[in-house]
Amino acid sequence: MFVLVRRVDLADVIGAALVWKASGAGARSIAARLARPVDTVRGWLRRFERRAEHICVYFTVLLVDTGVDPIPPALAPTPFAQAVSAVIGAWRAAVSRWPDIGKVSPWQAASAASGGRLLSPIWP
Repeated sequence: MFVLVRRVDLADVIGAALVWKASGAGARSIAARLARPVDTVRGWLRRFERRAEHICVYFTVLLVDTGVDPIPPALAPTPFAQAVSAVIGAWRAAVSRWPDIGKVSPWQAASAASGGRLLSPIWP
C-alpha cells in the first residue's frame, strides 16, 4: 500500500516528514524540503504525535512478533521519535524474516500494516 487513507501524498513523502521531525526539524523546514504546504505537513505531524504512543506499541509488538531475532528499538528522546523508530524497527524485523519486504520502504510497509490508517484517529 503506497498511500494513507484520506491523504493525497504518498506514504513515503509523509514518512520522510515524520523522520525529519523525529530528527528535530520543524514543520516549516520540512514543508520547504518536500514542497508541500506547511499546514498540510503540520497536520501530518500533529496527527502522528497524538497517536505516537499507540503507534509505538503497535509496531513494537509487530517487531517482536515478526523478527527472527528481534531487537526492540533503543529509547528515543521523544515519544514521536520513539514511534518513528518502532515503525522502522518493525520493517527491519519483517525484512529479516521475509527479505522481499525490503523491496518496499518502511512507510509503505507501515501503510500496509495499518490498512492505510497510520494517521487515522481510530487506529490502532
